[in-house]
Amino acid sequence: MKNKTAFWLGLLATACIGFSPLAVSAEENPEPTLLEINTEPILSTPAEFPSKFTYDSGINIEYPENGVKGIYVTAYSAGGTDKMKELINFVNSSGLNSMVIDVKDDVGNMTMDLKSENKIVQDSTNDYVTDPAAMMKQLEENEIYPIARVVVFKDTLLAEARPELSFKKADGSVWKNGNGDAFVNPFSKEVWDYNIEVAKQAAKMGFKEIQFDYVRFPEGFENESKSLDYTLDDYETSDLDDVQQRVSAVSDFVAYAREQLKAYDVEVSVDIFGYSATVPEAPGIGQNFSKISENVDVISSMIYPSHWNSYFGISKPDLEPYKLVAEYMKVENKLLSGLETPPKSRPWLQDFTASYLGAGNYQQYGAAQVEDQVRALHDAGVNEFLLWDASNSYTTGVNYNME
Repeated sequence: MKNKTAFWLGLLATACIGFSPLAVSAEENPEPTLLEINTEPILSTPAEFPSKFTYDSGINIEYPENGVKGIYVTAYSAGGTDKMKELINFVNSSGLNSMVIDVKDDVGNMTMDLKSENKIVQDSTNDYVTDPAAMMKQLEENEIYPIARVVVFKDTLLAEARPELSFKKADGSVWKNGNGDAFVNPFSKEVWDYNIEVAKQAAKMGFKEIQFDYVRFPEGFENESKSLDYTLDDYETSDLDDVQQRVSAVSDFVAYAREQLKAYDVEVSVDIFGYSATVPEAPGIGQNFSKISENVDVISSMIYPSHWNSYFGISKPDLEPYKLVAEYMKVENKLLSGLETPPKSRPWLQDFTASYLGAGNYQQYGAAQVEDQVRALHDAGVNEFLLWDASNSYTTGVNYNME
């Protein structure tokens, strides 16, 4: 009897040790601990993932010590051997250190084989980058920090393949904007998961950051919404008005995406209209600067001087790049300082000439104009930036180091 009692007491002690959240082994925790009940949801994700539970892509590129300073690279450039070598040489020789590369573009094309089992992802794949593994290795060898650009809700291919995930007109056809672009529905959880699948596969490939772009409803959506057919999904029973439903859908997607990507050890960033920081929220497109910023590691405001009308008291912003960026950063810095855990600020800057503005409203952008923008950021305490030129023809001879 005595032996039996000892056996059961020993078994109970072992069980308690084994199931305690703090127990690792009997040697590390020799004292029996009481069984603790975890009241958290079964599928919740820990705030800090132990490294042994994060995905290892095999590509080792550290976050730049002095902050990300990068360029946008189209899939055509990334897939073109000579052009990619030219851009890598440009980055290495200029003091830059990063590239934002299209993985899912503005039409909805996957620009390289993502090894996804999702059929629509497969059907939407165009191998602009024929050997992504070699591309990633090349970036690793040159210590260039790789950021995957994933265009989210502007997606003609998905809209046409699955019209019920888009916005339909009365005749059942997919609604498109004046440029012929279709958008998919930010209220749809299925759309969320589709884009997160793309992001996960990009992370597995070795990208160290996922940058979501077009995280919004179509421009002017508030003028179209009543005439279109689309689902509100989980927002159907919401007490929020139309504007706040849109804001919630966009902000909730960002929070959900970041949670889903935790196990992949990637930074999450979002591109956002600079205008969104100057208003409580952009009502038609659903962008609320503060709410999005609360759920990302990096916020990248698009603040190209040419994209502003008369603003901040500047009648022709393209002619005054330093002043435009300086005035904008006063607004953004104030907003970010009010957040409990603000993200890094990494604005998009202009490295192109906006001749479409017409004579007298634009200037030729060269080294001086790019430096003006970088200097304005530096003076505002921001050390990170990205350069945009759709043709990937970036200005040489720019001093990016304002230290």
